[in-house]
Amino acid sequence: IVRLARARYKKPLVWTARARRIYTVGTALAAVVAAAAVFIARHDSPAEVLQTTMITLLGCYCGSHLLIAAAAVALGPVESAINRRYYRQAADILRSMPDLRIIGITGSYGKTSTKHYLHRILSERYDTLMTPGSYNTTLGVIRTVREYLKPYNEVFIVEMGAKNRGDIREICDLVHPSMGIITAVGPQHLESFGSIEAVQATKFELADALPADGLAVVNDDFPHIADRPVANTRCARYSCTGAPGADYRATDIRYSASGTTFTVTGPDGWTLPLATRLMGECNVSDLLAAAVTAHALGVPDTSIRATVAAIEPVEHRLSVKTTPGGITILDDAFNSNPVGSRMALEVLGQFTGGRRIVITPGMIELGSEQYERNRDLGRAIDANADIAIIVGEYNREAILAGIADGGRIPAAQVHTAATFADAQRLLTSFAAKGDTVLYENDLPDTFK
Repeated sequence: IVRLARARYKKPLVWTARARRIYTVGTALAAVVAAAAVFIARHDSPAEVLQTTMITLLGCYCGSHLLIAAAAVALGPVESAINRRYYRQAADILRSMPDLRIIGITGSYGKTSTKHYLHRILSERYDTLMTPGSYNTTLGVIRTVREYLKPYNEVFIVEMGAKNRGDIREICDLVHPSMGIITAVGPQHLESFGSIEAVQATKFELADALPADGLAVVNDDFPHIADRPVANTRCARYSCTGAPGADYRATDIRYSASGTTFTVTGPDGWTLPLATRLMGECNVSDLLAAAVTAHALGVPDTSIRATVAAIEPVEHRLSVKTTPGGITILDDAFNSNPVGSRMALEVLGQFTGGRRIVITPGMIELGSEQYERNRDLGRAIDANADIAIIVGEYNREAILAGIADGGRIPAAQVHTAATFADAQRLLTSFAAKGDTVLYENDLPDTFK
């Protein structure tokens, strides 16, 4: 217990009101169990009563997870009542602001970055609020409305996450968006959805909820978006790869040490050259979605261009920095998915001034595709890196097999590490000035 209490964690424990209620009831249940044991043993000798009490307390400690589960079940009706009250309050606030423009953003990946970029661009013309951090569940949106939304806000950007069918629809039923962006439909969270068709249906709950005079902005670079018609509202399709049905395209994409340049082209001859400090096709795609949406809302091209040029990378999403020792860090550690990881490695491959090093535990939540997708990641590592450090055991076999498939990286330059701390120590033993290090995904060290 002392060791656990003193340990330092990447994410500190936050005692929310709900957590306090659950642990208070769990403690009360443990006290009831202990009292019952003492009562049953009350006629025994004092030594036997003490022994019974100690055994009971030890049992409560070992079975604390069961007590907490029981407390959560017991508090279920209370939590439901509290959540319903919060839902009604949020709905009342939104009804009191009929002129508020609400934009929903969802996708297997890319939604958080797109949210940040769109917020920056729209803030040049509108008083804009976005859901903070990863507040992308119904309760997270409710909290944002109750605690952050102000009467003078003109645009509300709502990130919408989902683990199951109906999650996006539930958020839409609360906020009633007039515009929506679908950034991707891919194999992320296949473990919970079960099939890519279920992922598609869930993400398109946003488009299905839009009014006839609304606008759906969807990414045709994903086959399960391109083949899904949108008939209930106006639909603007965008692409970075020249998808044939796209209305808006990012063309002439060029990368350099200072960032990326590309040109947005759209209907009626609309052309908008953009330059950004962001790296990777994934960021170009997210900026394209934000630019198309901002253009539809009347933001001038000059404002879009100036804001995109000033946007800083979102932390841990392929951000670039240089250490005092002259090592370039590509930080893509927020999470990892098949599309984003490939793009991040392609960016790493363009840094040729020194050795290219990748540190990754691989990708998770890919269901039946877990092994093959991580083997593909290994092949991409082999094609774009010079040194690889594979963290943990969960995806190790698949990634190593993928690297071996390519055969470009010598076996002596492929390392394994039990934790990220071990990987860092290994990195410092050989990293030198001019090297580039890509951190691709960052799972907790407790995930092996």
